[in-house]
Amino acid sequence: MNALSLGIHIMKERLTAGRMMVIWPLLAMFILFSSWGLSDPKVNLPSSIIIDSAYDVMFVSTAFIIFSATLGAVLISFDGVSRDRLSGVLEVKLSQPINRSIFAKALLFGHWSAIFLPVMILNSIGLFVIWYRLGDLPSLEEFFIHTLGTALLLLWYTSIQLLASSWAKDLGSSIAVGLGVWMIFTLLWLVLTTVVAGLSGVGVDDMSSKDYVRIDAIMDLFSPNGVYHHLLEMPLDDVDRGMSPLYISIAAILWSIIPVHLFTRRIERLHP
Repeated sequence: MNALSLGIHIMKERLTAGRMMVIWPLLAMFILFSSWGLSDPKVNLPSSIIIDSAYDVMFVSTAFIIFSATLGAVLISFDGVSRDRLSGVLEVKLSQPINRSIFAKALLFGHWSAIFLPVMILNSIGLFVIWYRLGDLPSLEEFFIHTLGTALLLLWYTSIQLLASSWAKDLGSSIAVGLGVWMIFTLLWLVLTTVVAGLSGVGVDDMSSKDYVRIDAIMDLFSPNGVYHHLLEMPLDDVDRGMSPLYISIAAILWSIIPVHLFTRRIERLHP
């Protein structure tokens, strides 16, 4: 069995798991409701947020995707390794005549696709909602960047969570580490950015100042959510935080390589 077929088998297992009864409504509520609400021409938004096109709606709604889809990735992957390890099934799987690096990639692909598929289905429905409400659709370039960015974001969280699951001694530790990392990047990163700005001598009373925006852009390179925002900002002409596309691309590549490599090496050396 190759990595693709094994990964598809894992994906099917995850998609039919009981936890999807929670993840599907969570994703639908955040993705579809945000597409519906933000595409209303009469919606009341802060003056700094301007909705002029379908991609503007998609860009602003990424805040809801970050919250729901990344949490879904954690919930799907938290026991991806630890459950089989505790039950003794992992020892049987690793004893099969399959290269461990291929097995690791199959695990990663299966869990990633189990969250990416629902997100893409709901995002596609959201496009029709935006078209119905706003009468506009994103260009192919905008749709490609949005899809690629979302796929990479979910890959980063899935690989981090599977890595945590491979190190955890029990299911509780696995989900605790995963949720801890998720909270740091999703809820606490702004606090850390503010602290770094303050230590750098940049005033934090005005978060729209040029110096603070620069610090914020740099800090975002060290966060999967921040790199995701950088990627989605590329098609926007009215958003420029002074960050070179080269640095953004390098950050995206490193986030795509390092966690995956660490997880693969962990599975190769794991003694269940």
